[in-house]
Amino acid sequence: MKGSQPMAPYPPIEPYDHGLLTTDDGNLVHWEVCGNPDGKPALVVHGGPGSGSSTGRRSSFDPERYRIILFDQRGCGRSTPHASDPAADMNLNTTEHLLADMERLREHLGIERWLLFGSSWGSTLSLAYAERHPERVSEIVLVAVTTSRRTEIDWLYRGAGRFFPEAFERFRDGVAAADRDGDLVGAYARLMNHPDLDVRAKAAVEWCAWEDAVLSAEPQGAANPYGDRPPLAMLAFVRICAHYFAHGAWLDDGQLIRDSGRLAGIPGVLIHGRLDMSGPPDTAWELSRAWPGAELKVIDDSGHKGSATMSAAVYEAFERFAPR
Repeated sequence: MKGSQPMAPYPPIEPYDHGLLTTDDGNLVHWEVCGNPDGKPALVVHGGPGSGSSTGRRSSFDPERYRIILFDQRGCGRSTPHASDPAADMNLNTTEHLLADMERLREHLGIERWLLFGSSWGSTLSLAYAERHPERVSEIVLVAVTTSRRTEIDWLYRGAGRFFPEAFERFRDGVAAADRDGDLVGAYARLMNHPDLDVRAKAAVEWCAWEDAVLSAEPQGAANPYGDRPPLAMLAFVRICAHYFAHGAWLDDGQLIRDSGRLAGIPGVLIHGRLDMSGPPDTAWELSRAWPGAELKVIDDSGHKGSATMSAAVYEAFERFAPR
């Protein structure tokens, strides 16, 4: 559920503005803006949850026509307090907090409406925001579509083990014996809040090894996109992921598809890899059936990590929605 990384067609660029958005509860949310200050606003909503924004995403849009906004969701990337710090209060890191941060950022930047671009968990958060604030969204482009339903979470952290039994046994055995036949995600969430750094670090390694195993059959992308993260980034990523998914992302089960009628009138493009083992294509298909005006593109040669064909579909959508 973490988001593919398609190759960008535009040269690398640097932000012309950046800062830390101050919240009411002591969190500081890092943001940056690239491209044309007078261009069409587009918000990049990163995956994870807890992955942090990627500088490569700056080059996903035509910098002459788009005003490109990126932000690090609470607890990860350059936002503080960082979730790798056990003192960071995870009660202040929920979907509701992230939705409020997005609205605060929009107001801070003086944006009336913006295009949303979300990958994996970023698609869940984009949908939740758009259904809450449809009047603030011009278009939506989603890649590796997820809605964080319980069935999707259970598939990724248990069901997919039928295809990778050796790796799943290792992942399952990373928690206490009493937890192995129950809620594995909840058990990992508890381990990631353990006072002992060695316990947290071991749990993070086991979680990321499983994430990599699920993507291991994909022909594209890096071999170990999760296990190769720097130690502090890995700790934050796993702590936030387990925290969110243990709580079903604080969403009523199935609500994002159920309430997708609120998106009527918002053009949407859903791009999903046929070979995506971590998030099978049925979620994207169900959403496309329920969302008036959404277009589904299933990419036959792609999994969760993306492919050149998927990249082309993403950039075609941005070209279609770019101002003339």
